[in-house]
Amino acid sequence: MSDVEMFKERHRELWGLGDYPVLARRLGPAAQALCDACAVSAGQEVLDVGAGTGNFAIACASEGASVVASDISPAMVERGRARTEAEGFEVEWVEADVEALPFEDARFDCAGSVFAAFFAPRPEVAAAELFRVVRPGNTVGLTAWTPDGFFGQLQRLVQRFIPLPEGLPLPQEWGDEETARARLDGLAGHVEFQRPVLTLTADSPEAYADEFAATAPTFAAAKARLEEHEAEQLRLEIAGLAREWSGGGDGPIAVEAEYLLIVARKRG
Repeated sequence: MSDVEMFKERHRELWGLGDYPVLARRLGPAAQALCDACAVSAGQEVLDVGAGTGNFAIACASEGASVVASDISPAMVERGRARTEAEGFEVEWVEADVEALPFEDARFDCAGSVFAAFFAPRPEVAAAELFRVVRPGNTVGLTAWTPDGFFGQLQRLVQRFIPLPEGLPLPQEWGDEETARARLDGLAGHVEFQRPVLTLTADSPEAYADEFAATAPTFAAAKARLEEHEAEQLRLEIAGLAREWSGGGDGPIAVEAEYLLIVARKRG
């Protein structure tokens, strides 16, 4: 396998690890923000890419849109399908790679991805696919952690323990406005950026680190590849990062995690 193929195979398994629904609940407000920014409305057909357990899909379905949700992980597709069925939303679930979406050209009014498409190992390929499946004049929406924000630094911390294969881009690069604009050049006629924040709360920095260690697929994957003392060191450093970002105390924390929200309109 090439490095790209190995990376994708790893991610198909990775997102079945941990207790992702707990993390997904924390990310829910960003999905709603992207839905609002893309002006999703009743009668539209929307694609949620890297849907996870369906935050963006549910936000769009709540507006009356017809939604297809896709994810590279079979386990995540099953979790997402179970959630949307349990909550009474009609969402079609499909196992799919953002770099090779199994949909015809110009099918959707909107394609959105909340903290997911940025994991694609070939950003330009992923961007081209997102725009390919959207009708001319319609929108592609993305969210990505800013490199200098809390989650951008958390990603960098995990990458220090488990480096990406040489030559593959860092996910947080999508959160840099200049980089995102360059990747969308030639695809989008107009691009808008916002910099919202998600507020992360916990009883203490250690409680946040414990939750992340127990729920985040990225930590579960790291733990499987690290020695026990290395995984514990990673957990301690995550607690230290949360402590730093919440003012340095050991009590309850509230961390503002900045992200880049991108709404790009496809050329007509």
